[in-house]
Amino acid sequence: MIPAGVLESVPSVSLRPVRSSSDERVIRCGQQQAKAILTRGSKSFALAGALLGAGIRQDAAVLYAWCRLADDRIDFACGEDRRQVVADLRLELDAIYGGKVEEPLLIALHELVTRTRLPRVYLEALVDGFAMDAEGTRYSTMTALELYAYRVAGVVGLMMCHVLGVRDERCVARAAHLGMAMQLTNICRDVAEDWRASRQYLPLEKVGANDLRAAAQALPGASDSRIAIARAVAELLARADAYYESGMRGLLDLGWRNALAIGAAARIYRAIGRRIARRRFDVFAGRVVVSLPTKLGLTLGSLWSLLLELPRRWRATKRGLQLPETIVRYSDVQGTL
Repeated sequence: MIPAGVLESVPSVSLRPVRSSSDERVIRCGQQQAKAILTRGSKSFALAGALLGAGIRQDAAVLYAWCRLADDRIDFACGEDRRQVVADLRLELDAIYGGKVEEPLLIALHELVTRTRLPRVYLEALVDGFAMDAEGTRYSTMTALELYAYRVAGVVGLMMCHVLGVRDERCVARAAHLGMAMQLTNICRDVAEDWRASRQYLPLEKVGANDLRAAAQALPGASDSRIAIARAVAELLARADAYYESGMRGLLDLGWRNALAIGAAARIYRAIGRRIARRRFDVFAGRVVVSLPTKLGLTLGSLWSLLLELPRRWRATKRGLQLPETIVRYSDVQGTL
């Protein structure tokens, strides 16, 4: 739990409102672009998003689309070009928050951050995470890796609190935990793929710089290297599980339909980690996927959990949904499990 008085208040924002019918048409165009990007980019998130109400689904898609496109711009750039992309993204944030945007998706995002009072510091933290990727950062410790996970995924959970609305401010940090859990799961799933792209996220205190090459290419010492990698992956997934547990406890403070969608997405991602565990944490045994029937079953599991907590949820509905009034930084979520 985060001590009272630690969190910062969300500063008031004064952004250019969108009022004209032509602006509304452009916003709808941007929302349609975002929906297409979401559908193409993530089947898991698209399935979870389908459970949200239409308006919230549109907002979530706009947020996802900008994050996804920004991430792709970093991934597809090379060398110094990646640093330029980071600089361009920072300028783009100036334009978004200043209302000086012309592309439909960016106009839709400007309208979203205005209406939901989405703190700019969250998007800035996300770009800081992209900058770590652009620099090819390798992480010496678990703490360093978790800072990265907060920046590229924890803040997405925090931004979603502004999209969804919450009943209790205390659940906001749990949203960051849920995002971090998903990112740690991603890292474990993609160890081999990242190595082929000359990236390593496993902490160097657990896995040496040459261990991945030795394990992947069956070089001398490969057996010891695979053991070290498996141990590191097991530790990361255990940490992710702790974050999942914290994040799932925050679902009570969301509306029931939002809780169903977020709970389904969390269960689907958590299933990836459990499949890796069933492979004895062998990250070179092929990419782990969760089948559609399993995803549907996990979604039903999310619904069943909601039914079990109906008495508590009934009492919680006496508190209406509201936009968060505090800013949650990494120091606020670190060590709060």
